[in-house]
Amino acid sequence: MKKRVLSGMRPTGKLHLGNFLGALDNWKKIQEEDAFFMIADWHALTTEYESHSEIRNNVIEVVLDYLAGGLDPEKCTIFVQSQVKEHAELALLLSMMTPLSWLERNPTYKDQIQELKGKDLHTHGFLGYPVLQAADILLYKADFVPVGEDQLPHLELTREIARRFNHLYGEVFPEPQAMLTQVKKLPGTDGRKMSKSYNNCIYMSDSPEEVEKKIKGMVTDPQRKRRDDPGDPEVCPVFYYQKIFNSDLIPSIEQGCRSAELGCVDDKKSLMKELNKFLEPVYEKRKELEKDKGKIADILEEGAKRARVIASATLQEAKEKVGI
Repeated sequence: MKKRVLSGMRPTGKLHLGNFLGALDNWKKIQEEDAFFMIADWHALTTEYESHSEIRNNVIEVVLDYLAGGLDPEKCTIFVQSQVKEHAELALLLSMMTPLSWLERNPTYKDQIQELKGKDLHTHGFLGYPVLQAADILLYKADFVPVGEDQLPHLELTREIARRFNHLYGEVFPEPQAMLTQVKKLPGTDGRKMSKSYNNCIYMSDSPEEVEKKIKGMVTDPQRKRRDDPGDPEVCPVFYYQKIFNSDLIPSIEQGCRSAELGCVDDKKSLMKELNKFLEPVYEKRKELEKDKGKIADILEEGAKRARVIASATLQEAKEKVGI
């Protein structure tokens, strides 16, 4: 019997290589389960409420990346969160019985406020986003949620909310289990975490020429100032990429870097070749999909219909238990 799986991404811009390898590539492998993949536009508003004008366009960009990256709407359900209104109603219902202390101890709450210093995140929506996240998952009675280890506390909060609801009102929600995935955390082209806010991303939609330009500009071992300086590959972002995309040559790349037989320019050239071999089919498929935006709208409409069938039944069950 197929297991129900739910996950999603916020439409804050085109997806980058880290999103692809860290999530989308894993989703592709499980899409033949009873899988639901959403574009979480309400979640985007929790941090982007002041720059909201791009969200609608970004939804289309994310769907294009989903499809170019290998998701098939014939095998899984792809939908936009805000097109299934039950998400908001269940989130409101769950917020009535979720203790404030649970939200304040959320491990990423203070981290995000610190990381996004330029934004005012002291809002009800941002503090309460774990409740909306719980509603997203519980609405479909998901058996599994694909997560990396760092996301386990978020899923545990969803499980706690489900337990509290079931204790107060009666059994409605099964407790979702983690489907642990190997998350490849890629550094950006400047060596920091790959992030749109740092402008250091390689995007799934980048042309081969754009990929080459970005790889040429990547930082390497900062101590290796001249061609004949020996390097330390373990502190070089290019070497991190090589381990993923050129794994067969790692021993020779490592030896060549440490002995200075391999220069950074040649190292980057070999990476460009392998990375473009990986990304070019995605880029070409995306270009083809862009020609028919009407098809994207049809996919989302059909996905929302499928999602609403399950969502409305779960919401009605929850409301009956609460007595409204």
